Amino acid sequence: MTLYNPNLLTYFLLASSMDLSFYIFVSMALFAIGIIGVLSKRNALIMFLSIELMLNSVNLLFVAFSYSWGNSVGLVWVFFVLVLAAAEAAVGLAIIINLFRSKELVDVDQYNQLKG
Repeated sequence: MTLYNPNLLTYFLLASSMDLSFYIFVSMALFAIGIIGVLSKRNALIMFLSIELMLNSVNLLFVAFSYSWGNSVGLVWVFFVLVLAAAEAAVGLAIIINLFRSKELVDVDQYNQLKG
């Protein structure tokens, strides 16, 4: 007996009572929380976490629609969004650490060095 049984997995996924509107609602709620976090907080770390939350809400929609439509195009987009999120986190945290070392602040209102 194998640990992974695709027929059993399909049975449990089809037997669940959650339809596509539930996933859309949860994704919209996560995206709204992310927008509120970006617009209301001035802490750079909270802003980056809020952006990650918005990207993950989009991933949830990609997976839900991919499963609903029966194709794997959404899963490919999830992979690309996760790669983008990882790159954004690496570059963003490097910038935050560099700015924190120079001014010892993470408040984005205090940084005007990047203005062009």
